[in-house]
Amino acid sequence: MHTIHTPRKTRHLWPLAALWLLASVFVVDAAHAGRIKEVAAIEGVRSNQLTGFGLVVGLDGTGDQTTQMPYTSQGITNYLKQLGITLPAASISALQLKNVAAVLVTAELPAFARPGQALDINVSSIGNAKSIKGGTLIATPLKGADGEVYAMAQGNLIVAGAGASGGGSKVQINHLSAGRIPNGAQVERVVLTPLQEGNSINLGLEASDFQTARHVAQAINKRFGDSTAKALDGRTVKVIAPTDPDARVSFIAEMEELQLESSSPSAKVVINSRTGSIVLNGAVTLGSCAIAHGNLSVSITTTPMISQPNAMSGGQTVVAEKSNIQIRQEPGMLIQLPPSNQLSEVVRALNALGATPQDLLAILQAIKAAGALNAELEVI
Repeated sequence: MHTIHTPRKTRHLWPLAALWLLASVFVVDAAHAGRIKEVAAIEGVRSNQLTGFGLVVGLDGTGDQTTQMPYTSQGITNYLKQLGITLPAASISALQLKNVAAVLVTAELPAFARPGQALDINVSSIGNAKSIKGGTLIATPLKGADGEVYAMAQGNLIVAGAGASGGGSKVQINHLSAGRIPNGAQVERVVLTPLQEGNSINLGLEASDFQTARHVAQAINKRFGDSTAKALDGRTVKVIAPTDPDARVSFIAEMEELQLESSSPSAKVVINSRTGSIVLNGAVTLGSCAIAHGNLSVSITTTPMISQPNAMSGGQTVVAEKSNIQIRQEPGMLIQLPPSNQLSEVVRALNALGATPQDLLAILQAIKAAGALNAELEVI
Protein backbone atom coordinates (compact mmCIF):
# COMPACT_ATOMS: atom_id res chain seq x y z
CA MET A 1 0.00 0.00 0.00
CA HIS A 2 1.25 3.44 -0.89
CA THR A 3 0.47 6.34 1.37
CA ILE A 4 0.45 9.90 0.06
CA HIS A 5 0.49 12.84 2.51
CA THR A 6 -1.45 15.93 1.48
CA PRO A 7 -1.07 19.44 2.94
CA ARG A 8 -2.33 19.62 6.50
CA LYS A 9 -5.34 21.62 7.57
CA THR A 10 -5.43 22.94 11.10
CA ARG A 11 -8.52 23.58 13.21
CA HIS A 12 -8.06 25.47 16.46
CA LEU A 13 -10.30 25.36 19.49
CA TRP A 14 -9.27 28.70 20.93
CA PRO A 15 -9.23 29.40 24.64
CA LEU A 16 -12.54 30.12 26.25
CA ALA A 17 -11.59 33.78 26.37
CA ALA A 18 -11.42 33.98 22.56
CA LEU A 19 -14.52 32.02 21.58
CA TRP A 20 -16.48 35.18 20.85
CA LEU A 21 -15.69 38.75 19.96
CA LEU A 22 -16.87 40.51 23.09
CA ALA A 23 -17.17 44.05 24.28
CA SER A 24 -16.85 45.21 27.86
CA VAL A 25 -18.48 48.49 28.74
CA PHE A 26 -17.73 50.32 31.95
CA VAL A 27 -20.21 53.05 32.71
CA VAL A 28 -19.69 55.88 35.15
CA ASP A 29 -23.06 57.37 36.05
CA ALA A 30 -22.89 60.10 38.62
CA ALA A 31 -25.91 60.37 40.86
CA HIS A 32 -28.17 63.19 39.78
CA ALA A 33 -31.60 64.53 40.57
CA GLY A 34 -34.44 63.41 38.32
CA ARG A 35 -38.17 63.90 38.01
CA ILE A 36 -40.75 61.55 39.49
CA LYS A 37 -42.00 60.62 36.00
CA GLU A 38 -38.55 59.23 35.21
CA VAL A 39 -38.47 56.77 38.11
CA ALA A 40 -42.15 55.89 38.63
CA ALA A 41 -45.39 55.31 36.74
CA ILE A 42 -49.03 55.31 37.81
CA GLU A 43 -50.34 51.81 38.47
CA GLY A 44 -53.09 50.77 36.09
CA VAL A 45 -52.03 53.17 33.32
CA ARG A 46 -50.46 50.73 30.88
CA SER A 47 -50.48 49.53 27.30
CA ASN A 48 -51.94 46.21 26.13
CA GLN A 49 -50.66 43.77 23.56
CA LEU A 50 -52.89 42.81 20.63
CA THR A 51 -52.47 39.99 18.13
CA GLY A 52 -54.38 38.39 15.28
CA PHE A 53 -54.14 35.91 12.41
CA GLY A 54 -54.38 37.42 8.94
CA LEU A 55 -53.70 36.94 5.26
CA VAL A 56 -51.47 38.97 2.95
CA VAL A 57 -52.62 38.93 -0.67
CA GLY A 58 -51.31 40.33 -3.94
CA LEU A 59 -47.87 38.73 -3.75
CA ASP A 60 -45.89 38.06 -6.93
CA GLY A 61 -45.76 34.28 -6.61
CA THR A 62 -43.77 34.47 -3.35
CA GLY A 63 -46.55 33.33 -1.01
CA ASP A 64 -47.04 30.11 0.95
CA GLN A 65 -46.92 26.67 -0.59
CA THR A 66 -50.43 25.68 0.46
CA THR A 67 -49.73 21.96 0.17
CA GLN A 68 -47.38 22.36 3.14
CA MET A 69 -49.29 25.17 4.91
CA PRO A 70 -52.93 24.00 5.22
CA TYR A 71 -53.93 26.92 7.44
CA THR A 72 -53.37 29.31 4.51
CA SER A 73 -55.96 27.47 2.44
CA GLN A 74 -58.28 27.27 5.43
CA GLY A 75 -57.87 30.99 6.13
CA ILE A 76 -58.68 32.08 2.58
CA THR A 77 -61.63 29.64 2.49
CA ASN A 78 -63.08 31.11 5.70
CA TYR A 79 -62.58 34.64 4.39
CA LEU A 80 -64.34 33.88 1.10
CA LYS A 81 -67.18 32.24 3.01
CA GLN A 82 -67.73 35.50 4.93
CA LEU A 83 -68.06 37.22 1.55
CA GLY A 84 -70.70 34.70 0.44
CA ILE A 85 -68.43 32.55 -1.72
CA THR A 86 -68.47 28.84 -0.87
CA LEU A 87 -65.89 26.59 -2.50
CA PRO A 88 -66.51 22.87 -3.15
CA ALA A 89 -64.54 20.57 -0.87
CA ALA A 90 -62.65 19.08 -3.82
CA SER A 91 -61.40 22.46 -5.00
CA ILE A 92 -60.24 23.52 -1.55
CA SER A 93 -57.62 20.76 -1.41
CA ALA A 94 -56.40 21.72 -4.89
CA LEU A 95 -55.88 25.43 -4.13
CA GLN A 96 -52.51 26.80 -5.20
CA LEU A 97 -52.31 30.19 -3.50
CA LYS A 98 -48.83 31.36 -4.43
CA ASN A 99 -49.93 34.97 -4.07
CA VAL A 100 -51.24 34.56 -0.50
CA ALA A 101 -49.30 34.28 2.78
CA ALA A 102 -50.51 33.54 6.29
CA VAL A 103 -49.25 36.09 8.83
CA LEU A 104 -49.47 37.07 12.47
CA VAL A 105 -50.31 40.71 13.15
CA THR A 106 -49.22 42.37 16.40
CA ALA A 107 -49.83 45.82 17.80
CA GLU A 108 -49.62 47.73 21.08
CA LEU A 109 -52.78 49.39 22.34
CA PRO A 110 -51.70 52.47 24.35
CA ALA A 111 -53.41 53.61 27.51
CA PHE A 112 -56.48 55.84 27.03
CA ALA A 113 -56.80 54.80 23.35
CA ARG A 114 -60.19 55.76 21.89
CA PRO A 115 -62.22 54.25 19.03
CA GLY A 116 -61.02 55.52 15.68
CA GLN A 117 -57.44 56.11 16.82
CA ALA A 118 -54.82 54.70 14.44
CA LEU A 119 -52.17 52.21 15.53
CA ASP A 120 -48.96 51.00 13.91
CA ILE A 121 -48.87 47.24 13.31
CA ASN A 122 -46.21 44.62 12.64
CA VAL A 123 -46.87 41.80 10.18
CA SER A 124 -44.80 38.58 10.23
CA SER A 125 -45.07 35.51 8.04
CA ILE A 126 -45.75 32.21 9.83
CA GLY A 127 -45.55 29.99 6.74
CA ASN A 128 -42.93 29.36 4.09
CA ALA A 129 -43.56 32.48 2.01
CA LYS A 130 -40.40 33.69 0.32
CA SER A 131 -41.40 37.34 0.60
CA ILE A 132 -44.40 39.43 1.63
CA LYS A 133 -43.05 42.57 -0.02
CA GLY A 134 -45.69 44.40 -2.04
CA GLY A 135 -48.57 42.54 -0.39
CA THR A 136 -51.78 43.86 1.14
CA LEU A 137 -53.08 42.75 4.51
CA ILE A 138 -56.82 42.10 4.37
CA ALA A 139 -59.15 42.93 7.28
CA THR A 140 -57.73 41.29 10.41
CA PRO A 141 -59.30 41.50 13.89
CA LEU A 142 -56.76 42.11 16.66
CA LYS A 143 -57.59 40.56 20.02
CA GLY A 144 -56.39 41.13 23.55
CA ALA A 145 -55.58 38.60 26.26
CA ASP A 146 -59.30 38.34 27.10
CA GLY A 147 -60.18 37.23 23.56
CA GLU A 148 -62.10 40.42 22.73
CA VAL A 149 -61.49 42.36 19.51
CA TYR A 150 -59.95 45.78 20.24
CA ALA A 151 -58.79 46.86 16.77
CA MET A 152 -59.10 46.05 13.07
CA ALA A 153 -56.02 45.99 10.83
CA GLN A 154 -55.70 46.38 7.06
CA GLY A 155 -53.37 48.08 4.62
CA ASN A 156 -50.37 47.86 2.32
CA LEU A 157 -47.16 46.47 3.73
CA ILE A 158 -43.85 48.28 3.97
CA VAL A 159 -40.95 45.79 3.91
CA ALA A 160 -37.45 47.21 4.38
CA GLY A 161 -35.76 44.65 2.19
CA ALA A 162 -35.17 43.55 -1.38
CA GLY A 163 -34.23 40.34 -3.11
CA ALA A 164 -33.95 38.55 -6.43
CA SER A 165 -33.25 34.99 -7.50
CA GLY A 166 -32.70 33.06 -10.71
CA GLY A 167 -30.71 30.21 -12.12
CA GLY A 168 -29.99 28.84 -8.66
CA SER A 169 -28.55 32.15 -7.43
CA LYS A 170 -30.14 34.41 -4.87
CA VAL A 171 -29.43 37.91 -3.55
CA GLN A 172 -31.27 39.31 -0.54
CA ILE A 173 -30.96 42.50 1.48
CA ASN A 174 -32.54 42.61 4.95
CA HIS A 175 -35.59 40.57 5.94
CA LEU A 176 -38.41 39.88 3.49
CA SER A 177 -40.80 37.88 5.68
CA ALA A 178 -41.76 40.68 8.08
CA GLY A 179 -43.07 44.19 7.52
CA ARG A 180 -44.90 47.09 9.07
CA ILE A 181 -47.98 49.16 8.30
CA PRO A 182 -47.96 52.67 9.83
CA ASN A 183 -51.43 53.57 11.09
CA GLY A 184 -52.54 50.18 9.82
CA ALA A 185 -55.14 49.48 12.51
CA GLN A 186 -58.08 51.33 14.01
CA VAL A 187 -59.13 51.06 17.63
CA GLU A 188 -62.63 49.62 18.02
CA ARG A 189 -62.94 49.19 21.79
CA VAL A 190 -61.91 51.20 24.86
CA VAL A 191 -59.89 49.65 27.67
CA LEU A 192 -61.01 51.13 30.97
CA THR A 193 -58.32 52.33 33.39
CA PRO A 194 -58.70 52.84 37.15
CA LEU A 195 -57.16 56.32 37.06
CA GLN A 196 -60.29 58.09 38.29
CA GLU A 197 -61.33 55.46 40.84
CA GLY A 198 -61.07 56.09 44.60
CA ASN A 199 -59.45 58.98 46.42
CA SER A 200 -55.85 57.85 45.88
CA ILE A 201 -53.45 56.60 43.23
CA ASN A 202 -50.43 54.34 43.51
CA LEU A 203 -47.04 55.08 41.99
CA GLY A 204 -45.01 52.04 40.95
CA LEU A 205 -41.25 52.56 40.87
CA GLU A 206 -39.31 51.25 37.89
CA ALA A 207 -36.90 49.50 40.26
CA SER A 208 -37.36 48.35 43.83
CA ASP A 209 -35.44 50.76 46.06
CA PHE A 210 -36.50 51.95 49.52
CA GLN A 211 -34.39 55.10 49.31
CA THR A 212 -36.03 56.17 46.05
CA ALA A 213 -39.50 55.40 47.43
CA ARG A 214 -38.79 57.59 50.46
CA HIS A 215 -37.50 60.45 48.28
CA VAL A 216 -40.61 60.29 46.08
CA ALA A 217 -42.91 60.49 49.11
CA GLN A 218 -40.88 63.34 50.61
CA ALA A 219 -40.96 65.36 47.38
CA ILE A 220 -44.75 64.99 47.10
CA ASN A 221 -45.37 65.86 50.76
CA LYS A 222 -43.11 68.89 50.50
CA ARG A 223 -45.13 70.25 47.58
CA PHE A 224 -48.70 69.22 48.46
CA GLY A 225 -48.58 68.94 52.23
CA ASP A 226 -47.80 66.31 54.84
CA SER A 227 -49.57 62.93 54.65
CA THR A 228 -50.27 63.36 50.93
CA ALA A 229 -47.92 60.51 50.01
CA LYS A 230 -46.81 57.43 51.89
CA ALA A 231 -44.27 54.82 50.82
CA LEU A 232 -45.86 51.39 51.25
CA ASP A 233 -42.74 49.42 50.35
CA GLY A 234 -39.63 49.67 48.19
CA ARG A 235 -41.66 49.91 44.97
CA THR A 236 -45.07 51.42 45.77
CA VAL A 237 -45.98 54.94 46.92
CA LYS A 238 -49.62 55.71 47.78
CA VAL A 239 -50.71 59.29 46.98
CA ILE A 240 -53.95 61.02 48.03
CA ALA A 241 -55.34 62.69 44.90
CA PRO A 242 -58.33 64.95 44.13
CA THR A 243 -61.53 63.15 43.11
CA ASP A 244 -62.53 65.68 40.44
CA PRO A 245 -61.27 64.33 37.06
CA ASP A 246 -59.87 67.66 35.85
CA ALA A 247 -58.23 68.41 39.18
CA ARG A 248 -56.76 64.90 39.34
CA VAL A 249 -55.17 65.20 35.89
CA SER A 250 -53.66 68.58 36.82
CA PHE A 251 -52.42 67.13 40.12
CA ILE A 252 -50.72 64.18 38.38
CA ALA A 253 -49.14 66.43 35.75
CA GLU A 254 -47.61 68.67 38.43
CA MET A 255 -46.59 65.75 40.62
CA GLU A 256 -44.69 64.00 37.82
CA GLU A 257 -42.56 67.11 37.25
CA LEU A 258 -41.33 67.27 40.86
CA GLN A 259 -37.57 66.97 41.26
CA LEU A 260 -36.12 64.26 43.49
CA GLU A 261 -33.14 64.51 45.80
CA SER A 262 -30.03 62.95 44.36
CA SER A 263 -29.03 59.59 45.81
CA SER A 264 -26.38 57.04 45.04
CA PRO A 265 -27.66 53.91 43.33
CA SER A 266 -27.07 50.50 44.85
CA ALA A 267 -23.79 48.96 43.72
CA LYS A 268 -24.45 46.57 40.85
CA VAL A 269 -22.50 44.70 38.18
CA VAL A 270 -24.59 43.54 35.22
CA ILE A 271 -23.20 40.65 33.16
CA ASN A 272 -24.59 39.53 29.82
CA SER A 273 -23.51 35.90 29.61
CA ARG A 274 -24.44 35.63 25.92
CA THR A 275 -22.39 38.54 24.59
CA GLY A 276 -19.82 38.92 27.37
CA SER A 277 -20.76 42.56 28.06
CA ILE A 278 -20.03 43.84 31.55
CA VAL A 279 -21.48 47.04 33.01
CA LEU A 280 -20.51 48.52 36.40
CA ASN A 281 -22.22 51.51 37.99
CA GLY A 282 -20.47 54.21 39.96
CA ALA A 283 -21.19 52.68 43.38
CA VAL A 284 -19.08 49.56 42.80
CA THR A 285 -16.07 49.21 45.07
CA LEU A 286 -13.39 46.55 45.39
CA GLY A 287 -11.72 45.10 48.45
CA SER A 288 -8.15 43.84 48.63
CA CYS A 289 -7.68 40.44 46.99
CA ALA A 290 -5.18 38.33 45.02
CA ILE A 291 -6.01 36.68 41.68
CA ALA A 292 -4.29 34.06 39.53
CA HIS A 293 -5.77 33.29 36.13
CA GLY A 294 -4.36 31.27 33.22
CA ASN A 295 -5.78 30.35 29.83
CA LEU A 296 -6.28 26.81 28.60
CA SER A 297 -6.11 26.22 24.83
CA VAL A 298 -6.75 23.07 22.83
CA SER A 299 -5.37 22.77 19.26
CA ILE A 300 -6.49 19.98 16.93
CA THR A 301 -4.45 19.48 13.75
CA THR A 302 -5.96 17.25 11.07
CA THR A 303 -3.86 15.81 8.23
CA PRO A 304 -5.77 14.25 5.30
CA MET A 305 -4.10 11.05 4.03
CA ILE A 306 -4.85 9.30 0.72
CA SER A 307 -4.22 5.56 0.72
CA GLN A 308 -3.88 3.91 -2.72
CA PRO A 309 -3.83 0.14 -3.33
CA ASN A 310 -1.05 -1.62 -5.23
CA ALA A 311 -1.51 -2.16 -8.92
CA MET A 312 -3.79 -5.05 -9.90
CA SER A 313 -4.71 -5.65 -6.25
CA GLY A 314 -8.39 -4.86 -6.78
CA GLY A 315 -8.45 -2.44 -3.83
CA GLN A 316 -9.94 1.04 -3.72
CA THR A 317 -8.43 4.42 -2.99
CA VAL A 318 -9.57 5.76 0.39
CA VAL A 319 -9.12 9.07 2.20
CA ALA A 320 -8.38 9.03 5.92
CA GLU A 321 -7.59 11.75 8.44
CA LYS A 322 -4.90 11.76 11.07
CA SER A 323 -5.55 14.03 14.04
CA ASN A 324 -2.98 15.53 16.39
CA ILE A 325 -4.33 17.04 19.61
CA GLN A 326 -2.28 19.46 21.70
CA ILE A 327 -3.29 20.98 25.03
CA ARG A 328 -1.49 24.06 26.34
CA GLN A 329 -2.11 25.84 29.61
CA GLU A 330 -0.55 29.24 30.13
CA PRO A 331 0.85 29.96 33.58
CA GLY A 332 -1.16 32.35 35.70
CA MET A 333 0.71 34.91 37.79
CA LEU A 334 -0.70 35.72 41.22
CA ILE A 335 -1.69 39.42 41.08
CA GLN A 336 -2.66 41.44 44.13
CA LEU A 337 -5.46 43.98 43.64
CA PRO A 338 -5.49 46.90 46.08
CA PRO A 339 -8.70 48.21 47.67
CA SER A 340 -10.58 50.48 45.25
CA ASN A 341 -13.15 52.95 46.52
CA GLN A 342 -13.99 54.56 43.16
CA LEU A 343 -15.12 53.11 39.85
CA SER A 344 -12.07 54.47 38.03
CA GLU A 345 -9.82 52.58 40.47
CA VAL A 346 -11.85 49.40 40.01
CA VAL A 347 -11.46 49.69 36.24
CA ARG A 348 -7.71 50.18 36.51
CA ALA A 349 -7.40 47.19 38.84
CA LEU A 350 -9.35 44.91 36.49
CA ASN A 351 -7.41 46.15 33.47
CA ALA A 352 -4.19 45.26 35.28
CA LEU A 353 -5.21 41.60 35.07
CA GLY A 354 -4.98 41.73 31.27
CA ALA A 355 -8.01 39.46 31.04
CA THR A 356 -10.50 39.40 28.20
CA PRO A 357 -14.15 40.25 28.85
CA GLN A 358 -15.08 36.56 28.81
CA ASP A 359 -12.43 35.89 31.47
CA LEU A 360 -13.76 38.79 33.52
CA LEU A 361 -17.16 37.08 33.72
CA ALA A 362 -15.60 34.27 35.73
CA ILE A 363 -13.18 36.52 37.63
CA LEU A 364 -15.89 38.89 38.85
CA GLN A 365 -18.01 35.99 40.07
CA ALA A 366 -15.01 34.55 41.90
CA ILE A 367 -14.19 37.94 43.50
CA LYS A 368 -17.82 38.25 44.61
CA ALA A 369 -17.73 34.75 46.12
CA ALA A 370 -14.55 35.69 47.98
CA GLY A 371 -16.28 38.75 49.47
CA ALA A 372 -13.97 41.32 47.84
CA LEU A 373 -16.50 42.75 45.36
CA ASN A 374 -18.88 45.15 47.08
CA ALA A 375 -21.69 44.97 44.55
CA GLU A 376 -24.65 42.89 43.50
CA LEU A 377 -24.05 40.61 40.52
CA GLU A 378 -26.90 40.40 38.00
CA VAL A 379 -26.69 38.03 35.04
CA ILE A 380 -28.98 38.74 32.10
